[in-house]
Amino acid sequence: MNVTLIGMPGSGKSVVGVLLAKKMNLHFVDGDLEIQRTHRMLLKDIIKEKGLEGFRQIENEVNCRINTEDAVIAPGGSIIYCPEAMEHYRSMGPVVYLKLSLSELEKRLGNLKERGVVLKEGMTLRDLYEERVPLYEAYADLTVDEAHLDAGSTMEAVFRRLQESNLFTKE
Repeated sequence: MNVTLIGMPGSGKSVVGVLLAKKMNLHFVDGDLEIQRTHRMLLKDIIKEKGLEGFRQIENEVNCRINTEDAVIAPGGSIIYCPEAMEHYRSMGPVVYLKLSLSELEKRLGNLKERGVVLKEGMTLRDLYEERVPLYEAYADLTVDEAHLDAGSTMEAVFRRLQESNLFTKE
């Protein structure tokens, strides 16, 4: 069984994912790194070359091919636009939404384009946040609010919530 972490860019999916994997004695898989490895390009370059729709198609295909056991998986923040990939992840274990306020995201994020964030032309971070939050909430089995938490505390909160929920059982 796996645990999949979803949330906005900058919410700490990768950092929290590595910490959680260590604590739970699981593997760690980073969806964005899998895309880059598979296509031998940075995310920003894939977006530049293929456009948003092309990138989303690649993101969906690569994430649907991730078949692993006993792992913490951290796909990119735009995975929620890929229904097939999200259903794939939901079939493999609980999905945890790392929730962060818009103001905290603004503090954490630098240049969105450099990070490979999927933004439509003219879209602001607020627009993106308001568009994505309902999707994260819809796909999540559990939500962990990261307000006032560092990565270690967030990981502990995720671990505790997984234990309390009985959604994760390692065989």
